[in-house]
Amino acid sequence: MFELTAFQRDLLYVTAGLDRPSGQEIKSELLESIDRITHGRLYPNLDTLVEQGYLDRGQIDRRTNFYELTEFGRSAIRDRRRWENQYVDMDSI
Repeated sequence: MFELTAFQRDLLYVTAGLDRPSGQEIKSELLESIDRITHGRLYPNLDTLVEQGYLDRGQIDRRTNFYELTEFGRSAIRDRRRWENQYVDMDSI
């Protein structure tokens, strides 16, 4: 997961917290923290995460896809969180 951009990690974390979200649902969640997300930024990054095996993509209807973490994606998040936790003790901040 260290090869991913911060935005790609954010996409994974948001996807992990939702039940098979569409790209627009992921975008809506992220817009609460990020001011502007374009179609040209969102979907190529989701495609990259699918291609690299972090996410699976399925189809809701002809125009709408959903995304969900793969086992590889879940494992990557767990590993990343363990790595972060060794440096940041949330109780001491």
